[in-house]
Amino acid sequence: MTASSLPGIDGAQREALAARVSKLFRTTAFKLSLAYLAVFAICAFLALGYVAWNARAVLDDQIVSTIDAEINGLSEQYNSGGLRRLISVVERRSKEPGASLYLVTTANGDHVVGNVASVPAAVLAKPGQSEVSYGRGEASADEHYAIVQVFTLPGGFRLLVGRDTEERDRLRAVIGRAFASSLAAVIVLGIIGGWLAASRVLARVDAMTRTTRAIMAGDLDDRLAVAGNGDELDRLATNLNQMLERIGELMRGMREVSDNIAHDLKTPLTRLRNRADEALRRSSSAEELRAALEAVIEEGDGLIRVFNALLMIARLEAGSAGELMAPLDLGASARSVGELYEVLAEDHGLTIEVQAPEGVVIQANRELIGQALANLVDNALKYGSPAEGGVGRILIAVERRAGAAVLTVSDHGPGIPEEEREHVLARFVRLEKSRSRPGFGLGLSLVNAVMRIHRGTLRLADNGPGLKVEMVFPVTP
Repeated sequence: MTASSLPGIDGAQREALAARVSKLFRTTAFKLSLAYLAVFAICAFLALGYVAWNARAVLDDQIVSTIDAEINGLSEQYNSGGLRRLISVVERRSKEPGASLYLVTTANGDHVVGNVASVPAAVLAKPGQSEVSYGRGEASADEHYAIVQVFTLPGGFRLLVGRDTEERDRLRAVIGRAFASSLAAVIVLGIIGGWLAASRVLARVDAMTRTTRAIMAGDLDDRLAVAGNGDELDRLATNLNQMLERIGELMRGMREVSDNIAHDLKTPLTRLRNRADEALRRSSSAEELRAALEAVIEEGDGLIRVFNALLMIARLEAGSAGELMAPLDLGASARSVGELYEVLAEDHGLTIEVQAPEGVVIQANRELIGQALANLVDNALKYGSPAEGGVGRILIAVERRAGAAVLTVSDHGPGIPEEEREHVLARFVRLEKSRSRPGFGLGLSLVNAVMRIHRGTLRLADNGPGLKVEMVFPVTP
């Protein structure tokens, strides 16, 4: 029966049903079920065939054993009483009910005694064992079959001893029907099982499809359903949900960045525009115009640095610098940055101390680590002066710690409150007390992006007083 022949449903319903059935047949689960069914059916066929073949062999062996026993008994009778005694015993046994067959003929094939009416002449002419058709002398024209052994006796007489195979054939037919019905049951149950398995998988895939369509339509908060049984579809749904969470975070980050750019860059752009306007309106000499242009260029350079930082953060978050990793001695990088900022630190009334032993090597990008460390030291120079005045100290330290390499930059400034430490890692985030200082709030965000691409961790902690920033890198043994 096809979908078009089902009563009680209209054309649209038939088309929908046909489409669903066709879709079900095309599923990988159904195809795999059919493949497993084919393999199992072949194995079942071979196993059942082997059983049937062995059953037939056992039955044939039993018939041959029975014939051998009959022959041994008749041989004893012949040895003790000769041909006459043998004929007498055959005549008596021929009248007993059962499947045993006996026949004694002359050399010309004439019937002497026995319960076999006719047998092919070629069988009597050839001594030995064979399976032949024979006649019982009944009115029925049905053929009967038997396994027989033929012996030649003195005087040319022939002795045939056999066993009818009707019971064997009946048992073989029973086994054959059981074989066919079992194989049919395996196929039917396999198809039903494949249908149910494919239907279940298809239902879950359809649910995933509906959810993904809703997400593509704009519902980014929707998530794929997880059944909780830990199968491959659950693992796929979990990974996709994690991917959607990451995409959602990136989308939220993009919106925040757009908002922050609109707010935080509006002031320098406005200042840039006002300076250019003021230079046009008020400058009366070449020197004043030159000074105004230098101020505009300086403001423009600051904006370029901001956009370069944003571009670098975007590239790091996209993982585009991950292929540039090489062995890097953290101690050497720390000493190099410390020497670079030593003079600038003195201008800020600070000192830089470096505690960086050699031999702490990680797989890293030298330029990115140097940029991240420079950002941390620059932040420490801006915000690391002690609140009570005096000479403050910035410490750059490198150490091994529990299978990790740790690069630390610490100062004795006001620090960052614990509740704000996660927040300041985002782009364009600046604390209120830092608004008076130059900057755009991208330094820590860039450092955090560098740590992500190096599979490391950025930790902000209290230095008592001050801020301690730890860059923790995994070390491959």
